[in-house]
This record gives sequence, structure tokens and C-alpha cells, in this order.
Amino acid sequence: MRLLIVEDEQRIARNLKRAYESDPSFAADMLFDGSSARSRIMSGEPYDLVILDRRLPDMDGLDLLLELRGGGVKIPVLVLTAIGGKEEIIKGLDYGCDDYLVKPFDMGELLARSKALIRRSREHPDPVLRVGDLSVDTRSHSVTRAGRPIELTGMEYRLLEYLAYHQSAVVGRAELMEHLYDFNWEKFSNVIEHYVYSLRTKMEAAGEPRILNTLRGQGYMLGSPE
Repeated sequence: MRLLIVEDEQRIARNLKRAYESDPSFAADMLFDGSSARSRIMSGEPYDLVILDRRLPDMDGLDLLLELRGGGVKIPVLVLTAIGGKEEIIKGLDYGCDDYLVKPFDMGELLARSKALIRRSREHPDPVLRVGDLSVDTRSHSVTRAGRPIELTGMEYRLLEYLAYHQSAVVGRAELMEHLYDFNWEKFSNVIEHYVYSLRTKMEAAGEPRILNTLRGQGYMLGSPE
């Protein structure tokens, strides 16, 4: 999953990016002011989650949030700020944020809340994604097939998790590139094909039937093509 961190203190933003990317579910971009974030998001950049500070140098983060919601942006937004208090939290929720967390915070709690927001936006409240005899646990990042543990690299897991959220749907290569890598990644390599091949090899190692399918000219599908 790909997220955008909007935080004016660059040290904090880099620490957040490092913490998120230590979890195999996430790739993260950083922006340091509201105007840049507004342009990036309104351009249609396909983020799965936005982490938004309120004290931005050019605007209150809630004003940015109000603009985004008014412009039809439905990306989940978690406000992460030092501005606390019951009234401020209510204001944030009224402005359209999906969650509000006050600094200082526990990083484990932030990651858990982030995953919960993404699950909710994908209409998968269960943290374990199931596709046939395949199970993907988004909490522990463990994967099993018919009870057999499957060891994956971080990028293999991220790819599989994204496909599991879109099970039985065709996901194009361009969409995968946009959601699995940060903004600066070179998006014209054959790296997706490499990871699909590697995933198939591991998921079929005990002779299981194919569950990750390639639809020529369209993309990839996790589940039965029928």
C-alpha cells in the first residue's frame, strides 16, 4: 500500500517514512506543505492513505482536508498532530478525517490504525484476507496456503497483499506499480513480472493449483479467472 505523509517538520516526516517502510505493507512519499500535497492528491496520484499534520507552513491541515473532500477525494486521511483536545478531535472528524491521533504517539498504534483504515476503505474488516485456501494475515504479514507457511520477501508480500485486497478482479501492471512504490520509483521496469513469477513459484511449491493468474494484455488476478 502506498501512503502520503504531509508533515512540515522534515525530521519527523523522515522518521515516519522509515517506520512505515520497515513494515512490508507500505511504501511512503513525503511532502512538507499543504499546497504541494493538494496538487499531488488532486492530480489523481493513487494513494491508499494520507497522514496529515495540521500545522503546515501555508495552511491548517484541516483546511486542506476540507478542500480535498469538497473536491471529491475519498482517500482515507489520518490526522496526526500535536493539536489535541476533545473539541479539536471532533472538529477534525467533522472536517472529514477518518481518524485523529495526537502527538506524542505510539508507532505500533499508528501502524495498526493505518492498516485498519485501509481495510475499512477496501471493505475488508477482517485483518486476515482469504482467497480460496490462501490466507494473508495483514497484522503479522504471515501467509499460508492450505495451512502451509509461505515465506515471502517484503515486496512479494506487498504485491500479494494488494492483490488479495482486490481478489477476483483484474489488476493492471500500471496500477500495481503506482500502489507498490513511492513517487520517485522508475515505473517502466519488468520488476512486477519478476515478483509475480517468484510468488507463483512459492505458492505452488507443494503442487497446489494456480491461484495467481496472468490475463494477457490486461493484468493479474488472484483467484479463479472464472
